[in-house]
Amino acid sequence: MEVRYEIFHPDGAGLVGDRHLRKVWTGARWAEGPAYFPAARHLLFSDIPNDRVLRHDELTGTTTDFLSPAGYHNGHSVDRCGRLLSAEHGARRVTRLEHDGSLTVLADQYDGRRLNSPNDLVEGPDGAVWFTDPSYGIDSEYEGHAAPREQDGCHLYRVVPGNSPERVADDFDRPNGLAFSPTGTTLYVGDSARRHLRSFSVLADGTLSGGEVIADCPEGTFDGLRVDHAGRLWVSSGRGVEVLAADGTPLALLRVPEVVANLTFGGPRGHDLYLTATTSLYAIRLKVTGSALPHWPL
Repeated sequence: MEVRYEIFHPDGAGLVGDRHLRKVWTGARWAEGPAYFPAARHLLFSDIPNDRVLRHDELTGTTTDFLSPAGYHNGHSVDRCGRLLSAEHGARRVTRLEHDGSLTVLADQYDGRRLNSPNDLVEGPDGAVWFTDPSYGIDSEYEGHAAPREQDGCHLYRVVPGNSPERVADDFDRPNGLAFSPTGTTLYVGDSARRHLRSFSVLADGTLSGGEVIADCPEGTFDGLRVDHAGRLWVSSGRGVEVLAADGTPLALLRVPEVVANLTFGGPRGHDLYLTATTSLYAIRLKVTGSALPHWPL
C-alpha cells in the first residue's frame, strides 16, 4: 500500500524509499517487541494478550509461533553475541536466551522486591542491559497477571549480567521505549504516561546525567524507538512513526493505518523498518540504515 510520508524539515527528506508499506502478517491483538536477527534473517515479535512470541522468516515470508505460551513477553532486543533479550510481563523479569536453549535470568528483583513488569530493553556499549519497568503487566490480566506493586514506582534500571540491577533513574511516571545514540553516549527514554521523550548523557561509570525533555508526542503517546546510523530517532506514536533529529526537532512523519507500538531496523542491509502495529507486522524499505546498536562489535 502507498504510505503518506510528511516532511516537516529539509533533513526529513530522502529517508524513505518507494513509500510502499507492506503488511507482512496480521492476526495479533497487540503486536509488540520486534527484534531482528541478521544471521538467521528472521524477526521475533510479541503478541502480548495472546501470550505468544512469533517468528517471521524473511526468506520464506512465513510467520509462525516461536514460543506459546510465552509468559507475556513485551520488549525484545539482541545482544552482541546474537542472543535474545526479553522483557517478560508474566514472570516480571529480564531474561537472556542462550544459544543452547537455556534461559538466564538477568533481573527479577530490586532491593529484595519483585520488579513491576519489565517493558523494553537494550544492551549498552559496556555489555550492561538497560530496561524500563512500568506496571502495565500487573495492572490487569490483559497483558500479564494483576498484582500489587512491590516497587515504589516505575523506574529505569541497568544490570550487568551476573550482578544485581541498579536503579539509574527514578523520576519517570511510566518509562517505556529506550535506545542509545550511535556512539552510546546518549540514552533516549520515552515516558508513555507523560507523553514525552527524554535525553540522558551516559557517563563512563554507567550513571546518567541530564534527562531533559526533547520532544512531546503530538498524538497518542511515544512507545518504541530506534536510532538510525546518522543519529535520527524513529519513534512510534498514535499517528505512525515520528522521525526526529537527535535534539528532538520533528523531521518527518510516516503515517501507518494502525497504531504502531514498536519498531526495529532489519533486512540484509539494515534498511528495512519493521513495525509492530496493533494487529499486524508491517515493513517499509528506507534509504537509511539502523544504528550499529544494539549489535555492538566484539
